[in-house]
Amino acid sequence: MDDLAALSSPIHSIHPLAKLIVTISYIILTVSFSKYDLSGLIVMLLYPVIIFSISGIPIKTCFYKLRIVLPLVCAVGLFNPFFDKAPLMSIGSIAVSGGVISMITLMLKGMFCLMASFILVATTTMDAICAALRKIRMPGMIVTLLLLTYRYVSVMIDEVSVMATAYKLRAPGQKGVHYSAWGSFLGQLLLRSMDRAEEMYSSMQLRGFSGEFQYADVSPAKPKDYLYTVFAVGIFFLFRMINIATLFGGIALGGSL
Repeated sequence: MDDLAALSSPIHSIHPLAKLIVTISYIILTVSFSKYDLSGLIVMLLYPVIIFSISGIPIKTCFYKLRIVLPLVCAVGLFNPFFDKAPLMSIGSIAVSGGVISMITLMLKGMFCLMASFILVATTTMDAICAALRKIRMPGMIVTLLLLTYRYVSVMIDEVSVMATAYKLRAPGQKGVHYSAWGSFLGQLLLRSMDRAEEMYSSMQLRGFSGEFQYADVSPAKPKDYLYTVFAVGIFFLFRMINIATLFGGIALGGSL
């Protein structure tokens, strides 16, 4: 992700606060669509597709990075067809229930929001994002936790790797960690993580840490940053208030195809 954020493109050069405001606005407006408004929601796909194209980041990279999270998001509405069986529209002679439409809508909402969040992180360094969060008065403790989690999650992964290697040496030929050892394994991971956290905190104090990081120096916003923010948020509101699909020959839900 750091390598992606270090690339050069018109999107990468936008002020971090502008990208943060656009992303938050996009997520709020995307989530606000009705659970049956599938035709209106589809238009919101234009934003991530266009931004991916301009930034030079392949969409497949986004789906690869989110391959673990996406199935969980898509599983949110799986049971809707069983609870909402009333026909809402028809495709030829096939009736489509409201549960199916709401399931697809929920899946798309989650997917679009994840794609927008990925764009923000992939085109902005974490230090710049944290600096933007502080500018909108996000509590310093939350921002510090976010930054430390991002920076040191690799340390915890290294601890897990060391413990897994030690377990394999004591249980040769066994695949994975046996379920009877899950409790002790997680307990040891917690204790080791606390020890490493204490060491890191002592190092931070020795370097003058007093509860607030000196985040990345962000240059003042330029006219293009204001223009990008106003234009993008305005387009989002336009898509939210007007069903663009129906204006170009689409059919709103509730009718027939």
